[in-house]
Amino acid sequence: MKKLMLGLFVAFGISACSLGDDTKYEDCGANTVIQFTGFPFLCNYSIKTPPPNPSVTVVATQTKMDNLFTKHPNSCAVASDPNIDFTTQYLVGVFAGPKPTTGYAIKITSIVENNCEIIVNYYEKIPSANETVSQVTTNPSDFVLIPKTAKGFIFIKTNESPDNIVIGNYSNQCTGADCQKFFQINDYNTLKFLNVAAGQYDFSQYKYTPTIKRGEYTLLLKDVPAEILALKGQTKTYGAPNESAQGGIYFELNQSGLITRVYIDNADTADQTAAVKAFKKLIQDKITSLK
Repeated sequence: MKKLMLGLFVAFGISACSLGDDTKYEDCGANTVIQFTGFPFLCNYSIKTPPPNPSVTVVATQTKMDNLFTKHPNSCAVASDPNIDFTTQYLVGVFAGPKPTTGYAIKITSIVENNCEIIVNYYEKIPSANETVSQVTTNPSDFVLIPKTAKGFIFIKTNESPDNIVIGNYSNQCTGADCQKFFQINDYNTLKFLNVAAGQYDFSQYKYTPTIKRGEYTLLLKDVPAEILALKGQTKTYGAPNESAQGGIYFELNQSGLITRVYIDNADTADQTAAVKAFKKLIQDKITSLK
């Protein structure tokens, strides 16, 4: 692979790279995927001074962490480990800058490295036409943990769809860490959420690990029954999965700003049509394959 020697971009807390001199090249070899962990940053930290413009940061020391962020008691419903071991990990963050309403987001999608640098790919989301937003200024951000490195960083904005599907299995008989399996499936990667608590399905609270897969959301969307697609932002329960010893299947469709949630009893109940039963089996098999 040829590396474009890029000019300097001064970001939030670091010096990174951006478009510049395109006449100098260096052979950096092939890109390989870096495994990272999604970090529910806002559960335990706040930004002391939100950056006034889109920017990025790589935090490599506790001193820098303390300079940029304020640690506060956990504000999420589930417990989260706020500690970062900077002897083995770095915190990587992206900031979209101030936005006039809710409905905006920024998301790191993949990270690769070559012999020269670390390349962080991310996308930004804007509110869709039918999305309900609040007229309040927001400062979207996203944070992940990566293995410690001595290489420099490049951040690349990509075009991705924010639409996704979340699937999972749950049971009142399920105890212990990570016994419930929940995954977000989109068109750029598949996320495995870690240690999902029963009934706590706000997935911004959880750490996650990604697997880079393309087009999985589009493929799965084709199999969603028409009766579930027709819910368009509603919540529906088939059977009584919360009371059933067999538990149930969780399905969440995030599409064009609408969130549809469906709970399906693992037992075949009278209110489950043939299409819903077939879809339930497909989701069960999908979860098994992703474990």
